[in-house]
Amino acid sequence: MPRPTTSPPLPRILLTGFDAFGGDTLNPSWLAVQALHGRRIGGHQVVAAQLPTVFEASLAELGRLLRTHKPALVICVGQAGGRAALSLERVAINVNDARIADNAAAQPVDTPVIAGGPAAYFSTLPIKAMLQALQKEGIAAEVSQTAGTFVCNHVFYGLMHLLATRRGFKRTRGGFVHVPFLPGQGQPHMALEDVVRGLRVAVRTAITTQRDITQGAGAIS
Repeated sequence: MPRPTTSPPLPRILLTGFDAFGGDTLNPSWLAVQALHGRRIGGHQVVAAQLPTVFEASLAELGRLLRTHKPALVICVGQAGGRAALSLERVAINVNDARIADNAAAQPVDTPVIAGGPAAYFSTLPIKAMLQALQKEGIAAEVSQTAGTFVCNHVFYGLMHLLATRRGFKRTRGGFVHVPFLPGQGQPHMALEDVVRGLRVAVRTAITTQRDITQGAGAIS
């Protein structure tokens, strides 16, 4: 009798969100990526994981997740109170400058994310194609030129440094998306179902778009 065949595991997409911080009891970034855990998007399987809102521990956990899952795509997601749209971050800078303390009471001021690292890294996500896809779906979205200088930027920069320098990840795309408050957290806000839908569109576009839209190809700014 022939042995039953098993399908090889699908390549992974890693989505991360953060735990609650700054007095909040929830974080929409974690709730949104958690809702996509286990989904199949573009022939890949989504793995969602939570990062601590702690400078040093967040990158240690992210490094462990990269080693474990060896993803083809990584999108880290964070909360940005005061923003009304999904913010596709363009650039991460090598600076920690915390206005408030993290969840371990650390509050670094003007320190590097990676000592001796480049001043900045650009996202390797097709952010203009993602923007266009989101806007076609009626989801408020924008390209952002700053991820701040708190733990979100720390993780974004650390992710891009890991992908650029760690063996085996040269072809892995990565980047960062900020999401607004949920209703009840503050203004402006976005419903969780819209955040989840937007992330699903963003992930699908990122995994299926080989080259980003350029100005010569009718990009939107």
